[in-house]
Amino acid sequence: MLRFTATASTSARSAIAGPSVRRYLATAVSTPPPSASADDAMTTAPRRKRFEKLDDGLTFDDFVSGEELPPASERVVLGNTKQPRLPSFLKHPIPSGASYTGIKKDLRGLGLHTVCEEAKCPNIGECWGGGKGAATATIMLMGDTCTRGCRFCSVKTSRAPAPLDIHEPENTAEAISRWGLGYIVLTSVDRDDLADGGAAHIASTISKIKSKAPSILVEALTPDFASKGVDRIHTVASSGLDVFAHNVETVERCTPFVRDRRAGFQQSLRVLEEAKKGAKAAGKEILTKTSIMLGVGEREDEIHETLRRLRESDVDVVTFGQYMRPTKRHMKVDRYVEPEEFAKWKEVAEGMGFLYVASGPLVRSSYKAGEFFIENVLKKRRAAAAERAAADLASTGQATSASTSATASPAL
Repeated sequence: MLRFTATASTSARSAIAGPSVRRYLATAVSTPPPSASADDAMTTAPRRKRFEKLDDGLTFDDFVSGEELPPASERVVLGNTKQPRLPSFLKHPIPSGASYTGIKKDLRGLGLHTVCEEAKCPNIGECWGGGKGAATATIMLMGDTCTRGCRFCSVKTSRAPAPLDIHEPENTAEAISRWGLGYIVLTSVDRDDLADGGAAHIASTISKIKSKAPSILVEALTPDFASKGVDRIHTVASSGLDVFAHNVETVERCTPFVRDRRAGFQQSLRVLEEAKKGAKAAGKEILTKTSIMLGVGEREDEIHETLRRLRESDVDVVTFGQYMRPTKRHMKVDRYVEPEEFAKWKEVAEGMGFLYVASGPLVRSSYKAGEFFIENVLKKRRAAAAERAAADLASTGQATSASTSATASPAL
């Protein structure tokens, strides 16, 4: 057997180990002798230590001139002063905690999206931060990309989003069953590229949730299914959900400037009306719900008119919240509404006969406090319906028993 052994020469080893000397523009660069290391060179250099505190003998008084400030008209103002400043009551802490982390892990593991994250909701820390059975998250169906381009919304948009995930209904039901909730909110992007607008996909998700947890209450915040036909609205409304939600977002005059041009105020009213009709035709009872943003340029008389038309459309629940600009690419905030004005609109809406009204700067269409109230209302309705059914069954049984006894009696 032949063996070949390669041995580096002494000069080659020296070339590798020793420092190299390069020349640039015929100027020699002096280097430390081979025996000196880079650390030694740094030690001998007359430099201040990296973390040594500067001691220049200066104090705060050296930076104070003692002169009076110039008048406001002569001062130089930095930053953007054209937009109203964010009030303190709209500032929230950064979300954190074990519950928040756990929900986020479940969602990422199952490939699910939430409107909480996509729409940059300020309440995400509060809603995700509750303990088991109290935390809530609004799952966004049909992906994270919408075919609409509303001027207030930070959800991604595209004319041709990715195909639907056929496993999403099952994965959504699985995630919800892990959280042990009594009330869950589903929302979705608009999918104008689909023949049915995604109605069958939403209905399938609701059905699977109900099969895994029959006692859970489901709210679905749906698209408007524009140009898809009322049958699509009926498909979702009769799928077993408890609350059918669709947002008008703003007053009719502001709609073309706030929402995508394919969305219309009258179309949204029609969606809410048809949802009630579709559920009733299927022998089911649902609540309808909508949301209005303030601070986009609406007038007081227009809000009154909007509430009146919502009641004419038999809407049960309405929420008021402050529009907050998600990024600089979105429309500007017209004004920040004070909490006292939100309280006024709550009182006005309740006086008009709405079943429930949530109104506040940080209230959103999917909001934990409102969901707890609606949950209690629906549970009471279920209990009352069960009592009526039991009473009807008992009366039917008594009538049948009496009829059987009369038939069995011998003729005299």
